[in-house]
Amino acid sequence: MTFAYDERLALVDSMVEFGPDAPTLCGEWTNRDLAAHLIVRERRLDAAPGIMITALAGHTESVRKAAASRPWEELLRDVRSGPPRWSPMYWLDSQVNTTEMFVHHEDVRRAHQHWVARALPQDRQADLWKYARQVAKLGYRKSDVEVIFELPSGESAVVHKADTRTVVLQGEPAELLLHAFGRNEVVIEAKGELADVQSVMGLDRGF
Repeated sequence: MTFAYDERLALVDSMVEFGPDAPTLCGEWTNRDLAAHLIVRERRLDAAPGIMITALAGHTESVRKAAASRPWEELLRDVRSGPPRWSPMYWLDSQVNTTEMFVHHEDVRRAHQHWVARALPQDRQADLWKYARQVAKLGYRKSDVEVIFELPSGESAVVHKADTRTVVLQGEPAELLLHAFGRNEVVIEAKGELADVQSVMGLDRGF
């Protein structure tokens, strides 16, 4: 099975474990809200654009709230089964859902105390390394200092160029990806001048 598919099933398992009203790292959303978001994204082509386009967000939120009011088991079933064949996301699942499912799975897990970073196989960390470098170009776009990602192996990549000052973020690809996506519940080490590190760590990394 693909990484995206495995993460989808694991995400649903975690939602079942914590329940529909448990918090997530997605603001005030509960697991129920997050499940509804995923369903709208994959099954409501009329509403999905509002996830990224502010002018259309009102319609998207109305559709999402309506979806969230459905029975919990129905929401889990639709998230688990994934996009239907008529959805473009069915044919592009690996490309568009690997990071979506991974990040939201961690949003469910890491919203609770005593979470532990998962040990992922190296091939999957390699996939996330590719995505982390892509996402970082947006996540750190507002930074006044250069940002470098560095893996435990020593491999590194400049993900944002700026000025002569530099902050190096060290960690596994999964952790760097999550940080680039705006999550703070991560296992990384930041190196650089204190003010620069504080600047990068405090960035609004949302899209």
